[in-house]
Amino acid sequence: MLRTLAIRDFVIVDQLELEFSAGFTVLTGETGAGKSILIDALSLVLGGRADGSMVRESAARADISAEFALHDAARDWLQQQDLSDEGDQLILRRTIDNAGRSKGWINGIPATVSQLRELGDLLVDIHGQHAHQSLLRSDAQRELLDNQGGLSALARDVAQRYSHWNQLRQQLQRFENDAKNLLQEKERLEWQTGELEKLQLRDGEWESIQQEHSRLAHAASLMEGVQQALAAISESDHPVLSQLNSLQQRLYKLVSFDAALRPAAEALENACIQLQESSYALNDYLQRTDLDPERLREVELRVDAIHSTSRRFHVSPEQLPGELARLQSELEQMSLASDPDSLRKQEQAAQQAYLEQARSLSRQRVQVAQHLSEAVTVAMQDLSLRGGQFAIALHPCDPASYGLEQVEFLVAGHAGVQPRPLAKVASGGELARISLAISVIASSATTTPTLIFDEVDSGIGGAVAEVVGRLLKRLGQERQVLCVTHLPQVASQANQHFQVSKDQTGGRTSSQIARLDSKQRVEEIARMLGGLEITATTRKHARELLAL
Repeated sequence: MLRTLAIRDFVIVDQLELEFSAGFTVLTGETGAGKSILIDALSLVLGGRADGSMVRESAARADISAEFALHDAARDWLQQQDLSDEGDQLILRRTIDNAGRSKGWINGIPATVSQLRELGDLLVDIHGQHAHQSLLRSDAQRELLDNQGGLSALARDVAQRYSHWNQLRQQLQRFENDAKNLLQEKERLEWQTGELEKLQLRDGEWESIQQEHSRLAHAASLMEGVQQALAAISESDHPVLSQLNSLQQRLYKLVSFDAALRPAAEALENACIQLQESSYALNDYLQRTDLDPERLREVELRVDAIHSTSRRFHVSPEQLPGELARLQSELEQMSLASDPDSLRKQEQAAQQAYLEQARSLSRQRVQVAQHLSEAVTVAMQDLSLRGGQFAIALHPCDPASYGLEQVEFLVAGHAGVQPRPLAKVASGGELARISLAISVIASSATTTPTLIFDEVDSGIGGAVAEVVGRLLKRLGQERQVLCVTHLPQVASQANQHFQVSKDQTGGRTSSQIARLDSKQRVEEIARMLGGLEITATTRKHARELLAL
């Protein structure tokens, strides 16, 4: 359940913090006051698309945070993601700067947008004000049916199996259509992998062989330089080490006269030790280093072979091991493709696996379609569509990623006519009512604790609006329901009522929101009934609606 929503510098909202309770809550206000902006802010913290234009003008960034009561599904998700939970509360936060960059947090821990979206799907179900328009699309109808029946995971598995089967089918078809070219391609790959395998270049060898080549090619210069250094240090007529030893001994004698010379004498002593160590190291290097023309020739041949191969394959020498791995992988796949019998068996097995799951999906869709058709038909009777009928047709089709049937919503607006496709027969008002009936029924079948309806009651009014309010209030007895509405018949049914208004201060427009008490609710319902001029009659009507 949503407990609080805090918004700062979002569109025309300066700063506000709302506390929500269980049951049915409505948000009302003048057109353009910012009612839907609150839903947009909540959508954003739940992983919605971010845009720099959402930041309030002259502000550096927008900041939205929402606190929810933690339920089992969300707690399990947090554990799977190795994210800590804070007792029974869950805090989501998201910021957006005016360049469009956003950051997200879950209980104070940085989170990705996809993580916010995944968690948000477990917390809130939002029905947008244009949701009824999506019902005209076949894919939206199919998705709604699968969601209603809890078949989404099975549908995804069917799609994955179809993709695997289709890949093998296309691979087999390519082989049958172009076997000669595939054979030539396989021969090319075999030659290329053979050339690289003969080279036997190991990871890191190119760097080490370059270093060895540099050392062998400059061996004479290296030995000459080392010998000169040794001579200067310890082997010439007047070696540096001998001179430093003499100076160091003389200074130590003078220390008895002035202790201030001790640091200089000790520094000279250290220098003598370092020079002696350097002399040992240079002698050791000379003993291990020798002119080796034969090894130099071997290394040069190896370098030339690597260079030549890298030029032929158009890659750098250090990329040759990776190129070999890539070609070996291609050859392995090509070998499979050039074995039609094996490929055909795999294709048939993939087809059978797909059909098995697709048929299971079809059987379950039939059951869900029947149940949903009956439930929506019943709901239509209460929404001034008496005698109307709703049905879901499952038309068999060729195997596809979505299964073995196309889903089509059918409707009859009144008794005595056959249901026809929703897109062809439903008027705007009928479509809005049918969409609302489906939304309420579908929502009651989910475990999402918070349901939001953003002006889904547009296009209806009168007695139907009162029925809609009762439906939402009844739904609010099981879930937390938030509804943005323009209808007084709906607003009067709420357990909690917020009014959204616009205010202009210093040339800046900002959206304000206030929770209404019983007296203020009368005034707001009266405004919704009578417009700008509120009369005693509209107030009386408002009190009657609230009393109901």
